[in-house]
Amino acid sequence: MAGGSREPGRSVTSKVLAILGAFDTGHPHLSLSEVSRRSGVPLATAHRLVGELVAWQALSRTADGRLRIGLRLWELGQLAPGRLQEVAHPWLQELYADTGENVHLAVRDGLEVLYVDKLHGRRAVRLVSRTGGRLPMHPTGVGKALLAHEPEWFQAAYLGRELERPTPRTIVEPGRLARELATVRAQGYALTFEEMSLGSCSAAAPVLVDGHAVAAVGIVLSSRRARGLQRLVEPLLRVTAGIARSYSGIPPQD
Repeated sequence: MAGGSREPGRSVTSKVLAILGAFDTGHPHLSLSEVSRRSGVPLATAHRLVGELVAWQALSRTADGRLRIGLRLWELGQLAPGRLQEVAHPWLQELYADTGENVHLAVRDGLEVLYVDKLHGRRAVRLVSRTGGRLPMHPTGVGKALLAHEPEWFQAAYLGRELERPTPRTIVEPGRLARELATVRAQGYALTFEEMSLGSCSAAAPVLVDGHAVAAVGIVLSSRRARGLQRLVEPLLRVTAGIARSYSGIPPQD
């Protein structure tokens, strides 16, 4: 029995990772029983391992006794490679200053987009995305910008799945979505209208390095101001081109 576990084939390490993996942006605070249920680790074992994780500050407790990710993990997370974020952040600041709208940076991770940076103001529309959070690709502007630049086999595999529909406006028909992705690739940017959440729309463009989309930048604003979306495309494309040059080490243009 791996790791001295009473569960054949499951090591202590796998249980610890499952416990940590029980937390996500939708579940930042969990009770011990919720940790056990979401991780699949028996309650008694979870109690013991959670105690050790709390002692090591990988987990911590809120005032009401619930569990959350601790400072030690946050500290370790800062050691992860982050050159893309470092290069892109000043450009995101410039885009936010120019537009006053929510802006974010995302990368593809598997079949989802992972949001790695975000800037937003108090008066801007509420965002569904969160830094460190994940969303499906097809209903999001950044997701479409990334998906449009993936190889044909990847697009076919993605469109061949049963696609979730967060809102009635989400495009899930494979043929229609394929045509939209072709348009996104041809024009260099994506537009969405209430496909991820009602009340918001977005413009997004890929950061292309040697023809590969290493990331995408998106701008999100209220659907009530959707007519102003097109005017955001030019500053958006300027910023994604700037990020691509900086990431590639190309000197800035005069």
